[in-house]
Amino acid sequence: MQSIPNRSNRSTGELTYETLKRLILNLELKPGTKLSEKEVAEKLQVSRTPVREAFLKLSQEELLEIYPQSGTFVSFIDLEHVEEARFVRENIERAIVREACKEFSEDYLFQLETNIATQDLSSNKGNYSRMYQLDDEFHRLLFYGCGKVRSWNMLQQMNSHFNRLRILRLSSSLDWDIIISQHKEIFNLIKNKESDKVEQVIIKHLRLAVFEKEILIERYPEYFNPQKS
Repeated sequence: MQSIPNRSNRSTGELTYETLKRLILNLELKPGTKLSEKEVAEKLQVSRTPVREAFLKLSQEELLEIYPQSGTFVSFIDLEHVEEARFVRENIERAIVREACKEFSEDYLFQLETNIATQDLSSNKGNYSRMYQLDDEFHRLLFYGCGKVRSWNMLQQMNSHFNRLRILRLSSSLDWDIIISQHKEIFNLIKNKESDKVEQVIIKHLRLAVFEKEILIERYPEYFNPQKS
């Protein structure tokens, strides 16, 4: 865990929260890890107050579990939360891609195409962290290109468990080519304004990580809620 960079335009509390959230979402802080306010404050080189505030905010987002008599722990991946997030995202994003077939500008099509080309490069280098960022950016561009920025931001509030499953899938080196090929198919269908077909592809795409959850549970049983996996 590295110290927080000095950025005067952001508060220490915001940076502490964002740093911890990134470490949890990227699985650098693994599910079940016990966290100490004092140790985190020392490692991030901040006081304990912003750490305490970050802990509280992250617990409200269900990324941390705080037990008064036991301590603070990174939450396990909860498959019920994963399924609920996937359900909401699927039903919103299938509408988004239909909208994209009508609304997408040449500029956003170019950004999608550039994103996919970079995915190919990252896949060849085996960089799963960069692949996750590009995968997330691909879907963000779909929302932004349709003028649905607030919808995207709203989804991020409930996607934390789903997103950890996604990055676990990418880090496990399950077939990345499937993800990239589906992105290419989505791009081409939007470009050709084939709304019915692209809706079916996005549904299949968003269910991919969930279909492979049994493989991930078998490989990483310690990452999942033992009472719900």
